[in-house]
Amino acid sequence: MTNESAGSAAGNWTDAHFGEQGGQLTYGDYLRLSGLLEAQVPESSPPAHDELLFITIHQVYELWFKLILHELGDARDRLLAGETYLPRVRLERCLAIQRVLVSQVDVIDTMTPQDFLRFRNKLAPASGFQSGQFREIEFLSGLKDPTYLKRFRGLTDLERERLERRLAEPSVWEAFLAMLDRHGFAVAGPEERFASLVAISRDREQYGPLWDLAEAMIAHDQAWSLWRARHVLMAERQIGTKAGTGGSAGGAYLRSRVELRFYPELWELRSHL
Repeated sequence: MTNESAGSAAGNWTDAHFGEQGGQLTYGDYLRLSGLLEAQVPESSPPAHDELLFITIHQVYELWFKLILHELGDARDRLLAGETYLPRVRLERCLAIQRVLVSQVDVIDTMTPQDFLRFRNKLAPASGFQSGQFREIEFLSGLKDPTYLKRFRGLTDLERERLERRLAEPSVWEAFLAMLDRHGFAVAGPEERFASLVAISRDREQYGPLWDLAEAMIAHDQAWSLWRARHVLMAERQIGTKAGTGGSAGGAYLRSRVELRFYPELWELRSHL
């Protein structure tokens, strides 16, 4: 076969397998759009115009949460293997997603309190407090709270199983410490960890990858707090001081969560640099 005929054959193969003429997989099939776009089902009657907005926003949140868990899980696994580069890349992607989460609140803020009240009673006792994936992110990052499983009884068996697994498996923080240990740093207790972190911070020429990784973790932690804070303001703008639909204290409860940190030792380090 000549080069010309080989090139022609390759071109024909491409034409037959890619593009609409191939007919093997469509955009809608690949993304399973039929099921995805049928998943927004308002409950209000007569229909409240902004309920579709509310449902869409929160479903999109859950899709982003799924991707964050995918990235954090890989970052954790690679840290346990002693890697530093790709875990940082994964955390930076989480940061980019979290910035989208924060800006996404601007969309729901276009809904007025009056319009929200047209369907809010349909939500009870549903609440963002019940998001299993949200808690998974907290547990996987390092903020493990086993009492959540006792406080909330509305978990499905699958959600409870996933959360129990997150509580039992290493977090990103624990994997970070394991990685430092592999690099020869003492991490057995708080004082040893602090001394190790100070040593890393004071010699970025030698320990640059480790410092950059710690900074990526701080950025992930900070962005999650910013999302919590933005959510507080959105909730207070919508419902003021009313109780949450899930029975929480509403804005007061949300504000109590803003100060939580995934990596308090990395934050404390700042006071001693």
